[in-house]
Amino acid sequence: MMSWSSFSQIDINSQIQLTKPIAKLVIKDLIQYDGLSEEMITLKSIIDETNIRLNIQTELVSNLNSQLTNYQNIIAKKDEQFTTQKELADRLQQDLKKQRLKTKLMGGAGLLLAVAVASILN
Repeated sequence: MMSWSSFSQIDINSQIQLTKPIAKLVIKDLIQYDGLSEEMITLKSIIDETNIRLNIQTELVSNLNSQLTNYQNIIAKKDEQFTTQKELADRLQQDLKKQRLKTKLMGGAGLLLAVAVASILN
């Protein structure tokens, strides 16, 4: 029977010797990976912070739109009140004119009645 030493688990602590140019490239890649990892963490925190700000601004815009709608409703109700007030004032003016006319007619009729009574009595 043959022994397969290349597949044996006896030599676990074997070391690989890298040549100097390959070792430099490995070190460069490891440093670059570490830098990219830090950059990714930083970018993720920036994105999270930006999302938080975006959510806050969305809530503010929604709140401002709600306030704007409320103000528009208030203005519309005030306009209705002004229109109603103007209509009431116009009606009051018409009623006042009618009442003045009635008063003048009644005064004139009373004067005619007094003249008629005075002429009959004479």
